[in-house]
Amino acid sequence: MKHGRKIVKLQRKQDHRDALLMNLTCSLIEHRRIRTTLAKAKALRPYAEKLVTLGKRGTLHARRVALSSLRHKDAVKKLFEEIAVASKDRVGGYTRITKLGQRRTDSAPMAYIEWVDAFVPKAAEAPAAEAAAEPATDAAAPKKKAPAKKAATKKKAAAAE
Repeated sequence: MKHGRKIVKLQRKQDHRDALLMNLTCSLIEHRRIRTTLAKAKALRPYAEKLVTLGKRGTLHARRVALSSLRHKDAVKKLFEEIAVASKDRVGGYTRITKLGQRRTDSAPMAYIEWVDAFVPKAAEAPAAEAAAEPATDAAAPKKKAPAKKAATKKKAAAAE
């Protein structure tokens, strides 16, 4: 019987498939949205959502289980500190798949997979605040006048005489 055997194989052996899903998940955590084939996005969704559920637990054991499947400390840290915190009120459905159409080269159906709860990284907040503060300082400062064209006026005066 084949009960409970609903894993999408993606025409790969198990080790290759596990590495592919791990790398896709790390990219999704790092970039918040990735463009991939529709079949890979659909295979990635349950894998990534289970890791967010681990991140919502926040225990040391959950962090170690996530690290054993992702194998990247930075990705696990970002998952637990940013993505899981942004999704704390959501019960499930942490990802969204948006279909894009077909790839031009081989007509494979493409899709974006992204986190539903958009989170703003702490590093991106600081430059955005500085960028908002800079135009205010420029507007308060008096504008400089363009330098006068002295050489052109002397030539015109000499030509007029």
